[in-house]
Amino acid sequence: MTLYASPTAVLSHRTRIVLAEKGIGIDIVNVDGADLPEDLLDINPYHSVPTLVDRGLVLYDSRVIMEYLDERFPHPPLMPVDPVSRAHVRLALYRVERDWYTVVEQIERPGGDRKQIAQARKVLQESLLSSAEIFAAKKYFLSDEFSLVDASISPVLWRLPVLGIELNGTAAQPIRKYMDRIFATRSFRESLTEAEREMRQ
Repeated sequence: MTLYASPTAVLSHRTRIVLAEKGIGIDIVNVDGADLPEDLLDINPYHSVPTLVDRGLVLYDSRVIMEYLDERFPHPPLMPVDPVSRAHVRLALYRVERDWYTVVEQIERPGGDRKQIAQARKVLQESLLSSAEIFAAKKYFLSDEFSLVDASISPVLWRLPVLGIELNGTAAQPIRKYMDRIFATRSFRESLTEAEREMRQ
């Protein structure tokens, strides 16, 4: 298997977290900027990362890649067994992508308007703080076990310093505790690229 991935993008990071959590040995090709490898251009009509190649199978959506890896390598499971709980996880993933990933994209967009970026920072900070009770409710997000939701949330939280967002005060304490717990795990540490490590140095 080969994964084409950005060394700094959230979507690629969450895919690498799943690989590390599963202990999957894989060739990772770092794709930085617009200079894409020719073979990636040939196999992915969207010319995007992450892109997973597993024999004749090519996947180029990070959520599809994560769910495929979870099913192909079932231990440890990162999705619940029962349909209702799986639906709740998928809804949580949808909300993370819609409410947080889109805002991260606005903040990181090159040449963005300063006022819009400042507003996006405020939106993300307030959205995270409004979720503090959920972070406090269980060991992981909505669960007692690490799941695909945690693999998706933690890359956003790791990037808060470079996004210009601080989570201070007692209201943010459950989120900071969650961050400390996730960032200390073996799989999260192994998932980090050198560029990502520098985000918190």
